[in-house]
Order: sequence, then structure tokens, then C-alpha cells
Amino acid sequence: MGLIIKETNRYGRGVFTTRKIKKGDLIEQSPVIVVPSRERRFITKTVLSNYFFNWGRSFNDVAVALGYGSLFNHSYSPNAYFKNNLRASTVDFYAYKDIQAGEEITVNYNGDPRDSTPVWFDVK
Repeated sequence: MGLIIKETNRYGRGVFTTRKIKKGDLIEQSPVIVVPSRERRFITKTVLSNYFFNWGRSFNDVAVALGYGSLFNHSYSPNAYFKNNLRASTVDFYAYKDIQAGEEITVNYNGDPRDSTPVWFDVK
């Protein structure tokens, strides 16, 4: 798919594209490991607390995305967005706008690309 992991100037590792991606294109379909709500308290005490997605119909469970899924960095001006695909047990990442080769792919961790609600860490 033309994705690579590189160091960023802001958040450590990030996902970059080696080719142009058009708005609306599927970038990555990341399979997930679902952690049921009764075990959520355990995962929130680990480093994985920075990498999971809220999951399930009521978002009470959590999911750790495999592949590139848990490595996309946050931005309030993202070039991609994600959808939880409960049926396929994947997090699907799509281009929110055209993305040029060499560009970092970012998503808004709040889910909606336009949501400016503060996240749990300082945004650089």
C-alpha cells in the first residue's frame, strides 16, 4: 500500500506514504484485538493506553489495532480519518483529503476530523 514508519519531528514514530493517496481512498484496514470492558481498567494502566481505540456499539470495550493502525499520529488538521468496522473487526483508515507522497498520515483521535476537543496529551 506504500506505507512506511519513520521518525517525526513531533511524536516519535509515525506513518508516512510513499505514493499519492486520493481523498476517499482506503489507506489501511487494521485488524484489531478486542479487550472487553471488564478488562479495560488493566489496559489503561499500561503503555497501550496511548494506543487503543474505544470499541463496540457503546464504545465500552477497547481495541488495539494491528498493522499500522495504532501508529497513526493525532492532528487537529488531519489528512485521514478512521471508522471502527465492528463486523470485520478492523479499524479502517481513509484519506480525508489528497495526501502527497512523503507526507505523514494523521487522524484526529476524537474520531471526527473537525473535532477540536482536547485529547489526553499535549498537542505539539
